[in-house]
Amino acid sequence: MRRPVMSVATSMIALSLVSCGPLDAPVNSRDARPTKGSDITVGLLMPETTNTRYVNFDYPIIRRKVAELTEKQGRVEYANAAASSSRQAQQMQQMIDNSVDVILLDAVDSHAVAGMVRKARQAGIPVIAYDRLAEGPIDAYVSFDNELVGEVQGRTLLEALGPGVDTADKVVMINGSPTDPNSRQFKQGALSELSGVVTIAKSYETKDWSPERARVHMTEALNALGRDNIAAVYSANDAMAGGIVKAFKAAGVTTMPPITGQDADLDAVQRIVAGEQYMTVYKPYAGEAEAAAEMAVTRVQGHDIEFDALTRDHVDSPTDKGIPAQLVGVSALTKRSIKDTVVADGIYTVSDICTARYEKACAAIRLD
Repeated sequence: MRRPVMSVATSMIALSLVSCGPLDAPVNSRDARPTKGSDITVGLLMPETTNTRYVNFDYPIIRRKVAELTEKQGRVEYANAAASSSRQAQQMQQMIDNSVDVILLDAVDSHAVAGMVRKARQAGIPVIAYDRLAEGPIDAYVSFDNELVGEVQGRTLLEALGPGVDTADKVVMINGSPTDPNSRQFKQGALSELSGVVTIAKSYETKDWSPERARVHMTEALNALGRDNIAAVYSANDAMAGGIVKAFKAAGVTTMPPITGQDADLDAVQRIVAGEQYMTVYKPYAGEAEAAAEMAVTRVQGHDIEFDALTRDHVDSPTDKGIPAQLVGVSALTKRSIKDTVVADGIYTVSDICTARYEKACAAIRLD
């Protein structure tokens, strides 16, 4: 995958161009150009329920944006596969049978879903890959800059270890699901920062991004390396970081080494406040979800100039080259930046974070 360097500001510029109707946008020659009015149905397929962002943020934002763009005539048909690729195939087939106008697909297994993407194309239904780059003839892709996510995780982990960090420091890597192409990119980005600076003492791939499997992996690493010989833990996301913390506590560890995460789940933000997790990667979900909704609507309505303005980047999948894309930037969230990220953007309020259990910890970092 070719990864252009892109910031949130650049992504938002692309969004603002839509309202201006740019005349210099490149012509996109993708197949299957349906044209409809505002009475459209967007199929939205999400991959799993372990990560709370899909139901709490992505779905409601996409639903609201589709309604806004279609004068409340458009609707979203939602399904979550609960980490089952076969269930997702059934859900996608149902959407094809229901003749939805466009599908936003966050794939459980990017390779396994390629046949269903081809079926949708044969039925004249455009498919836009959301958050994870699906294989097959997708029309476009919108996601965060995934290698940058890993780079931010790795860089922040090294900052936590301090200026004396060296190859004697042992780091355990708990990576995401091997069927998720994003996981490989997160790992690649993290290794670009960590390799040669610390020692990767243990590395695991975690099926289905399971917190329980992450706990098992961490327990194995603790038994193999010893609880006092682990300088830090790279966790690819927040849900797994929760399982990793449980493994340390079960081993009798009360002061956690630096642990990374991703997605800014509320539980993770509270662990950061309490000192149990060092950082998470904050993703501006509204930017990604609104861009996806706008891409879906403009694609169905045949507004080629607007669609191309939203997809000025290009990426490659194992099956297709030069896929139109929009990549959104990310940032690190630590104790110091909670107010400037999730609170400032209205993702959580201080009262959401600072419940009775975390009141003292919040006061200590002046989160009030």
